[in-house]
Formats: sequence, C-alpha cells, structure tokens
Amino acid sequence: MSTPSSSPADVRAGRLATEEYAKRFADATPRFTASQALLEAERCLYCYDAPCATACPTSIDVPSFIKRIADGNLRGSAQTILDSNPLGGMCARVCPTENLCEAVCVRNTQEDRPVAIGRLQRHAVDALMESTKPQVFTRAPATGKKVAVVGAGPAGLACAYTLARQGHDVVVFDAKPKAGGLNEYGLASYKTPDDFAQREVQWLLDIGGITIQNNWKLDTVAQLEALRKDYAAVFLGMGLSTTQQLGVPGDSLSGVQDAVDFIATLRQTEDLSTLPVGRRVVVIGGGMTAVDAAVQSKLLGAKVVHMVYRRGADTMGASKAEQEWAQTNGVVLHQWLAPVEILGHEGAHSGQVRAVRFAEQSLVDGKLTPTGREITWEADMVLKAIGQKLGNPVLAESGLTLKDGRIATDEAGTTNLKGVWAGGDCRAGGLDLTVEAVEHGKQSAHAIHAFITA
Repeated sequence: MSTPSSSPADVRAGRLATEEYAKRFADATPRFTASQALLEAERCLYCYDAPCATACPTSIDVPSFIKRIADGNLRGSAQTILDSNPLGGMCARVCPTENLCEAVCVRNTQEDRPVAIGRLQRHAVDALMESTKPQVFTRAPATGKKVAVVGAGPAGLACAYTLARQGHDVVVFDAKPKAGGLNEYGLASYKTPDDFAQREVQWLLDIGGITIQNNWKLDTVAQLEALRKDYAAVFLGMGLSTTQQLGVPGDSLSGVQDAVDFIATLRQTEDLSTLPVGRRVVVIGGGMTAVDAAVQSKLLGAKVVHMVYRRGADTMGASKAEQEWAQTNGVVLHQWLAPVEILGHEGAHSGQVRAVRFAEQSLVDGKLTPTGREITWEADMVLKAIGQKLGNPVLAESGLTLKDGRIATDEAGTTNLKGVWAGGDCRAGGLDLTVEAVEHGKQSAHAIHAFITA
C-alpha cells in the first residue's frame, strides 16, 4: 500500500516534447497496403450462409465485400458495406470485431487466426472516401415528407441517411457544435485520426436532403410536441447525457472529472501539448471509455495510470483486446476493488485530490462483499468512467414509456407515442455499441418510411 503524499497536485500540460504528441496519438491500427489487403482477402473462404455476416449487427455481406477486394473492385466492396452500414468507415475503426464477426470466422478453427474483417472493411471504405466520386448511392425522388431526428450520433445519422436515400427531407437537431455524437466527442483520438468523424459526416450529408441544426437541446415537453406536430415522424437518438456518480466522499474535489468530458476535451484540443494531465492518474471503471481515458492519459505523459474495476476481468465492459491494449500502453489494470473515498489535500492545497482509497471485494452468495482489506493510491487526477444514464426528465414528462431508465421500444424502435421512434444508447436493451446504434437508426428509418408513405 502506498502512503498518500502531502505534496500539491501535479497536473500540468507539456509533459512531452512537442513532436512526441503526434507520434503517440498516431493511428493505432496502421492501414493495409494494397498487397496486404489482397493477401488477407484471399484468406477468406467466402462461406455460404457465413457466420460473420450473421454476427454483424448491421448484417453486412462480409464474404461479398471481401471477394470484391480480392477482385480489385474496392468501389464495389465499399458499396456493399455502406449499403448495410452507412457508417461502415467508423465501425471498421471502433467495432469490437474480435467479439463479433471475427469471433465466428471459420479460420479460427483452421489457423487460430480469423480473417482481419475490420481492417479489410476500413481498406475498402477509405479507398472510396478518398476517391474523386465517393458517393455511391443516389437519392430517390423527393417525397415532400419531413422527418425530425434528435441527436447527430451514429443512430441519428444512420436514420437520417437512410430516410434521405428514400427521398425524404430530414432535419437533425443536435446539442453539440459538431455532428457525430460519440464518434466526434467520445472516442480515443488514436482510433479516429485525421478528423475522420467529420469526413464521414460530410459523406453522409452529400446524399442531399439532410440539414443539421447544431446547439439545439431537447429541454421542454413543448419542443417535442412541436416536432411531432411539424414533422411526419420523429426519431430520438440523443444518447446518454448524464454520467453516473460514484457516491463516495470527495467526489467533488478539484481534479476529479468524468472520463467522457476528459475525452471530449482531448478530441477538441488541436494542440495536445496544451492539455494538462496528472502525473498520477486513477481511472475508475471497466468499459471502453475507461480504457480510452486511461490510455490517453498515459500517452499525454502521465507517469502512473491505474484503471480500477469493482468486479472481475470477465465482466468488464472493455473487450479482452481493449484490456490488452491498455496494458501494452503501460496502464495498470486492477479488479475487485471498489472506491470508498477520494482524499483531498489539506492546508494551502485544500480542495485538490491527493489519493483514492479502495476496498477489496469478493463474491459471497453472488453479492459483492468487502473482504476487509483496503488499498490507497496517490492521484493528481481521478477520471470516472462508471457509465451514463439518460438523465433527461423531458422524455418521461412527455409520456414516453421508460425501461431501466431508457426509452422502451419494439425491435423497430417504435415507442408508445405515435409517430415517435428511438434508437442508440437512449433505447432500452442492447449492447451500447456504435454498430448497434447504426442498425437501430437504419431499422427505425425503414419503419418510419412505411409509416409516412402508407
């Protein structure tokens, strides 16, 4: 056990040489060269009734798009991908493919190594995006129908794009200055370098018929009622806006912040040498947000980063590959530790965080129970990544049925309010994955199309 120091918090910018930041935050997964992509594509067995396609939440015809890569038809490959998943470029970067399509690849049983489906998908979509004519689809004749979409994240953008392709006009209302949702504000920079989130948004908008209204937040019941009155249908895809609280003493000390805010600030900071980071950082949580926050803290120059989870490794939200990525980057992972108290400095530095005290946990009759042992780590910064919740009272006040704090829907995203659909993280149930949010948006768009053209 370390003894908490009484020295002031060491949080500062510029811990690295200026040129080091670009190296550290470069693309985490280097792109395939043309020859590498061809060799990898030829490993595919092009299975009939392929399990990889079934495992994809957006049902991309994986063997078909890979066969086109092998044939040298990158444009056709990208069209196959984007027809099923209009955000196929981002999903190729951030999908936990090791848990989805690649997990069921038959090459696993033959060679202990699946076809690199995610990297091949990125290869094809990137080639299209960088071509002189990146838009492969044409918009259907205008229907004169207008649909409102609340939230410009993966679910909202997928819904808007699918409806626009069908000839409808869509207005997307979003609370942030930029469209993209978590793709723009919530993912690690090394996953989405070169401003890819905004380049993908622009590709989506190029289909025509989509208008984005930024800095618009759903604050009143009257706003939702106005949307229902003025538009043929409404899709709610606003994500989860409120973070969970630790509920321990010291939660409000200076230096304690939400991991999602830390990541959002980092993503919008052009010069990372100006971004302060603690020398000793403790990240509380076990999901992908916790990994992104922990790894980026280390990349910014933090000397010691602890990532602490209250249960075992098997129940962590971060995939095994993400956990290994954190360890590769020098993050120390801990399980079975629950935060008890965040300790602050006294005297001249009163109000600043100085350490976090944890209690060891074990399962007793299926219930988390303290063992009686404790450990304390010094910390200049504490990043909370213990999940988010809907946190918008307007939805319940509007009469929407909620389940487990999120909007209850059927499989198509239909809510209990006529003409209102919902999808993405704000919808009850699901995996909280980008690719699943895209599928929600797409399926709701098909349902909305049927509703407004009946």
